[in-house]
Amino acid sequence: MQLTVQGKQMDLGDALRTHVSDKLEDINTKYFNRAIDATVTFAPEGQAFTKTHISIRVGKDIMVISDATENDPYVSFDQAADKVAKQLRRYKRKLRDHHERVESLTAEHFTPALDYTLSADGHDEEVQDHLVIAEIATNILTMSPSEAAMRLELSNNPALMFRNAGHKGLNMVYRRPDGNIGWVDPDGKTTTVKKS
Repeated sequence: MQLTVQGKQMDLGDALRTHVSDKLEDINTKYFNRAIDATVTFAPEGQAFTKTHISIRVGKDIMVISDATENDPYVSFDQAADKVAKQLRRYKRKLRDHHERVESLTAEHFTPALDYTLSADGHDEEVQDHLVIAEIATNILTMSPSEAAMRLELSNNPALMFRNAGHKGLNMVYRRPDGNIGWVDPDGKTTTVKKS
């Protein structure tokens, strides 16, 4: 696993880098052992706090993301790493099954798409044209709603669009304000999800 440890506006010592490397290697070996790369970022948060952001790519288009904020960088990292370990433990079997299924997919199972990020500055003004900040090429994968919910949970994103494996229509799962996950099926072609 390729590991990048970086500090924003702070210097990181060798002891912290070694601690991060050892703990993430242990988690990778214990739960998945296929992680491609990982990035750990430390940044000051407020007066005396450190925010730790961990992003691990465990497969093609699958990211596990976790954050924690504490007054000690070691404690902050350990809390974020524990969240990653908990997510990997919860979805270990599904990730393994998904990895085997994705390797057998052909190009017809992927739909090319663009991912836009819009600027929120000046949102009070009535502006007709929004400024596009980033445009990223991405794939819309074919999967079941339960698999999409798993990917959403792992990525900490607010929403995920996917092509429903049951009827090939575009669907979306999103994180609701109450913490649950909602599912949008615009054509109303709900299907029964088979338990694996």
